[in-house]
Amino acid sequence: MFSKSKVNEPGATPAEAPKPEAKDAAGAAPATAAKSAPPKAKPPASVISADLHITGNVKTTGDIQVEGTVEGDIRAHLLTVGDTATIKGEVTADDVVVNGRIVGRVRGLKVRLTSTARVEGDIIHKTIAIESGAHFEGSVQRQDDPLNAGAKGAAPAATAKVSSNG
Repeated sequence: MFSKSKVNEPGATPAEAPKPEAKDAAGAAPATAAKSAPPKAKPPASVISADLHITGNVKTTGDIQVEGTVEGDIRAHLLTVGDTATIKGEVTADDVVVNGRIVGRVRGLKVRLTSTARVEGDIIHKTIAIESGAHFEGSVQRQDDPLNAGAKGAAPAATAKVSSNG
């Protein structure tokens, strides 16, 4: 009915005791803690709040969320322009999501104008999405490398005045 473990027997050492080995979902033993480093946590986006007005250029390798007003150029990895935000200057980012207002050129690998976006200026992009209801005045140009100001585009510029209220 009850059995005695070898660990508890006199003369037995803990090293002799069988140890169950943990396995991951694939059935393989996990790497030791010394071999694996903890993943780096992505820092949160910098926020320019609604009550903040910046005059000058802003540059970061991280993410920026603008809710206030910026008079100057912005360069970032991901730029989110909030509903209450106004940017007067050139915007350059890998990803640009516009909910508010931009007066100036927009350069991005992925550019998205939501239904509340108001853009007055040229958009140079690799991919673009414009939701119904967005307001856009300017030209659109597709380039393979839109972040490089000197790059020549893959397609000619198209001028558009779009205001969709769908």
